[in-house]
Amino acid sequence: ALKPCTFLVLPGSWFMLVGDAFIMSNKHKPWIETTYHGIVTENDDKVLLDPPLIALDKDAPLRYAESFEVTLTEEGEICGFRIHGQNVPFEAVVLDKSTGEGVIRAKDKLDCELQKEHTFTIQAYDCGEGPDGANMKKSHKATVHIQVNDINEYSPVFKEKSYKATVIEGKKYDSILKVEAVDADCSFQFSQICNYEIVTPDVPFTVDKDGFIKNTEKLSYGKERMYKLTVTAYDCGKNRASEDVLVKISVKPTCKPSWQGFSKRIEYEPGTGSLALFPSMHLETCDEPITSIRASVELETNHIGKGCDRDTYSEKSLHKLCGASSGTVELLPAPSSSANWTVGLPTDNGHDSDQVFEFNGTQAIKVPDGMVSTSLKEPFTISVWMRHGPGAHEKETILCNSDKTEMNRHHYSLYVHNCRLILLLRQDPSEAENYKPAEFHWKLDQVCDKEWHHYVLNVEFPTVSLFVDGTTFEPFLVTEDYPLHASKIETQLTIGACWQVTFLLLISILTYPGGNARMAQFFRGNLAGLMIRSGKLENKKVIDCLYTCKEGLDVQLPEEVASAVEFNPNQSSLTVEGDDIDAFDKVMQHISYLNSRQFPTPGIRHLRISTTVKCFNEESCVTVPDAEGYVMVLQPEEPKISLSGIDHFARSAAEFESQEGVTLFPELRIVSTITREVEADTESEAAEGADDDPTVQETVVSEEIMHNLDTCEVTVVGDELDGEHEGLEVDMSQLQQHGLEMSSSNLGLVITGVNTMANYEQVLHLIRYKNWHTEALFDRKFKLVCSELNGRYISNDFKVEVNVIHTANPVEHANNAMVQPNFINPVHHASVDLSGHNLVNAHQASVVPSAATIVIVVCVSFLVFMIILGVFRIRAAHQSTMRDQENGKENEMDWDDSALTITVNPMEFYLSAHAQERDLLFCYLE
Repeated sequence: ALKPCTFLVLPGSWFMLVGDAFIMSNKHKPWIETTYHGIVTENDDKVLLDPPLIALDKDAPLRYAESFEVTLTEEGEICGFRIHGQNVPFEAVVLDKSTGEGVIRAKDKLDCELQKEHTFTIQAYDCGEGPDGANMKKSHKATVHIQVNDINEYSPVFKEKSYKATVIEGKKYDSILKVEAVDADCSFQFSQICNYEIVTPDVPFTVDKDGFIKNTEKLSYGKERMYKLTVTAYDCGKNRASEDVLVKISVKPTCKPSWQGFSKRIEYEPGTGSLALFPSMHLETCDEPITSIRASVELETNHIGKGCDRDTYSEKSLHKLCGASSGTVELLPAPSSSANWTVGLPTDNGHDSDQVFEFNGTQAIKVPDGMVSTSLKEPFTISVWMRHGPGAHEKETILCNSDKTEMNRHHYSLYVHNCRLILLLRQDPSEAENYKPAEFHWKLDQVCDKEWHHYVLNVEFPTVSLFVDGTTFEPFLVTEDYPLHASKIETQLTIGACWQVTFLLLISILTYPGGNARMAQFFRGNLAGLMIRSGKLENKKVIDCLYTCKEGLDVQLPEEVASAVEFNPNQSSLTVEGDDIDAFDKVMQHISYLNSRQFPTPGIRHLRISTTVKCFNEESCVTVPDAEGYVMVLQPEEPKISLSGIDHFARSAAEFESQEGVTLFPELRIVSTITREVEADTESEAAEGADDDPTVQETVVSEEIMHNLDTCEVTVVGDELDGEHEGLEVDMSQLQQHGLEMSSSNLGLVITGVNTMANYEQVLHLIRYKNWHTEALFDRKFKLVCSELNGRYISNDFKVEVNVIHTANPVEHANNAMVQPNFINPVHHASVDLSGHNLVNAHQASVVPSAATIVIVVCVSFLVFMIILGVFRIRAAHQSTMRDQENGKENEMDWDDSALTITVNPMEFYLSAHAQERDLLFCYLE
């Protein structure tokens, strides 16, 4: 029986009923778009199409049926796409037959540089009619345009291997030459050169984006005859050129008056004496008729230390080195245990250990009482290094001595006011009541020029002489005043401000809210080397010595040269005059730089030559530009100061309590060495069969050198010295003989003064430690440090430990028949202080039981035997130690057995290796 059915027939579709199934026939062609646009990246195969590749066919079967079977046929499916064209590097692939979706992809890697675009046609075809699809239908042909996107795979390449150009000195060019690079990439972005760049640093040239090179300043043939530049290029994808290109620009000279043969950088090696600065220099005047020449050579050294390279010893030591007599008091010393009033001041440590103090308008210090005599009736000298500027309307005090309490009288002071240096000196009340000179004014440019200057005031009332940088200046104004009224008020000496009290307190607080409320007239600037010397004036020779630099310009003229040479006082500049060019050149070639310091300050010293030329025809006279350069002082070979000797020894308590005390550094040795590189002796190495790396040309050696010391400080390690029963002493006559000074405190002592290492050794050998209360003392430790040039070079910390040998008290034994050796003292039945421990005998009875007596006798016998054995071993160790000491070993143990007794402290040092003897000792004590 037939089953009822319903079916839907699509418009335009052909169906054939076969049994219970309907079969669709292939009546229609597939359909695709008429035009496609695609993009593909080179070295990739996937093409992005717009619109997507989809073929549609009306013969597509129904996707559903209810009461009858539908046989799905292939007539409505898309079986493929066909590309038409010659050598088309693409293929079309069907992704889904039923939906007609497909893609186009590259068959091989594409190269944009070979072909940027591809155009071809494409057709879609269905799967045909019948079981074999023989009657397939094709769509129309659609046009496909595919663009190959470029990747930045190529770098720019310059068209030329190198470029050359010549320019005339003294001229600025809009364009000197053009460099050009190309890029093989196909796209506009990656094939275009977006930027050129000069790789060589610090050259007076620039290059624009088009490759045009021009100079940024006028070129000089005397400065550089040829410039070699390295130029690179970048494409717009930021790829750099595979190889940079060399550009040579030659400078052609023009005749221009100038100094020729002048080297801008001149290296000076410390310790080599004088160095010619301009050995090949000559003046080019372009054949102009010259009547006279004047040249000034300036050496800039104001950035070195206090205006130039000077010895950085303490100011007190410098006064002695320059021949000043005693009586000099240093008011701004380097902070130390004995001179600590400058501890709170900021210091400028950037100038080769020059002790420079900074005053910012809120800081001042008080000098301890007794440092300077308040009586200035006799002649005296004040000297100071000062850097100050600009001037202010307020008074700025350098040094001030005023009433400590009740009143505000200024007895004497040195201050700055409106670029004037003023000395106030009020006479004592014992003088007659009449006007006398009280204020001396000097108006000086040096006071406010922000440079270092050396000031010396020689005061021999009523005359005051001022020396600034060695040059004498007379006061332009002297005012008079009455002497001070008599009073018993003590005075306060201050630096950097003036001490004020009572009614000026409010003004001081309002004026200087950040400063000390009891100070006023604060100084702003730098001070160093402030000294007062009573009883004698400084002579000109000493003043010049204090100011003169250790570096400067020098000239040794040949006899045939008659040009005049003038120097300034500090030898930082000189002037040469002449009318003969050849003779003038010879003078300039003999100008040299000299630095007499053993360890000069390294760094740059700028040079400038200013020249004035006069001609017969003034209108056509030449102008010579300034020549500038610099002297590079190389780093000196720094010394290594080494302290060595016996660093651990023991002495009996009696020696500590004796009049002489104990010598701390009996065998101290001070050695200074430098390490330098020298060329290796290749012949000797070959003779020894050395076959190491032949490229090694230098070896490091150490040499011992001699130089001075200026400070050695001995400090106690641990508890401070108790002045009631201990202290450090030194032979003062030896100190004075060597021109050294000593200051001491409860922390130790400091020896100061410039002297040789050998003399310091002799003095340090004499330092003694004494202690009058050694019962509770077991050891003391000290540290020694020496330095040179005000702390620029510092030695190692040499530490010494001293042990105290405590002897045992005699004891009477019950068995007197026991004979003991001579070096053993009888021991009483009482408390015995042994190595710092009180071992009290608990049995005080006069009768000892027989069993205890036997035990004691046995113990004592063994003790005597072991002590004798221990003494021999100790002596053997001591002899071995002495032999090691003779061989140069430093860390030794000094042992004194001149009065051998039963002791504990030295035994503790050695008994760590002899446990048996220690056990027997405690057996005996019990």
